[in-house]
Amino acid sequence: MAKTWWALARGVAKEFLDDEIPDRAATLTYYGVLSIFPALLLLVSLLGAVGETATEYILENLQRLTPGPAREILSDTVGEIQRSSGGGFLAVISLLGAVWASSGYVAAFIRAANRVLDIPEGRPVWKLTPLRIGVTLALMVLLAVSVVIVVFTGGLAEQAGKAVGMGEQALLVWSVAKWPVLVLLVAAMISILYWSAPNARLRGLRMAPGSVVAVLLWLAASAGFALYTANFGSYNKTYGTLAGAVVFLVWLWLSNLAILLGLELDAELARRRAYADGLPKGEEPYVEPRDTAKWPRSLRLRLRRRRTERRRTERRGSEPRGGDVPARTGPDREPGPDRDQPPGPDASRGHTLDKTAD
Repeated sequence: MAKTWWALARGVAKEFLDDEIPDRAATLTYYGVLSIFPALLLLVSLLGAVGETATEYILENLQRLTPGPAREILSDTVGEIQRSSGGGFLAVISLLGAVWASSGYVAAFIRAANRVLDIPEGRPVWKLTPLRIGVTLALMVLLAVSVVIVVFTGGLAEQAGKAVGMGEQALLVWSVAKWPVLVLLVAAMISILYWSAPNARLRGLRMAPGSVVAVLLWLAASAGFALYTANFGSYNKTYGTLAGAVVFLVWLWLSNLAILLGLELDAELARRRAYADGLPKGEEPYVEPRDTAKWPRSLRLRLRRRRTERRRTERRGSEPRGGDVPARTGPDREPGPDRDQPPGPDASRGHTLDKTAD
């Protein structure tokens, strides 16, 4: 068992370097910076129904998940969005633009996921564009639900508890139980990315290990980096007024690194399952593609031949062997000695005995 886990860890580490995950995390960080502020605009708009209290609790709880300088940048951004929010046609246009800008991160993640799973992109643009927008909206809704769960505490929780008749003990239980629920929601958001982004057919349950590992790594990296910047970091001396922006970028890079590492784990598990099912080692792609419309013709033909060979192998494996063929019975049975029994010593002399009897 230990050897299996060690081999899995070595495989993930090898692919981590071969796929240039640190560089791809940096690319996602760039698109994340371009997407996070439109995403905050969407988030504040979605939380508008809850009221300004929800946004205040967002700012209070940011210190639990982000380093100090990064928290200041996000807090200032949320406050600016609140002050400049308006209504009417321009607000709708700005929200639509925010959706499109936020989907840039999803588009970048699609490219990174295909590289991690070693599969070319085969989906045409008319399929990818609705996909990236739909995934962006789904992530925004789940993020809004997660934020509501985080802010649903203190006075807000007491008011809601009185409205529905919840006692103080139930509110105390909720104040503890909401954090595991929040972790599950974050894991669900990462699983949506893992499932929808790559041009590969993956089962949801098979992505659970990677998403859970990604969440745990993200929490550990965020807590560790916050501790480092608060006690040991010297970003202010090195970068001066840019220290807050640099800390924020490093935190985003660590977050994307954790997400891609979780996907790398799922990819390694999928590779090992394919090899166990008979795929020759080193053969790619080792996952079933969703679409091959944009693939080169030679690659499509190779995949078709591989599928044909696999079906033949499965048929040969399902057919009974020659020694296992049961003897035919009934009216269609051929006359002659019993085929289920080996021929006895008299069988070879049957014709001689008949001639003697005559």
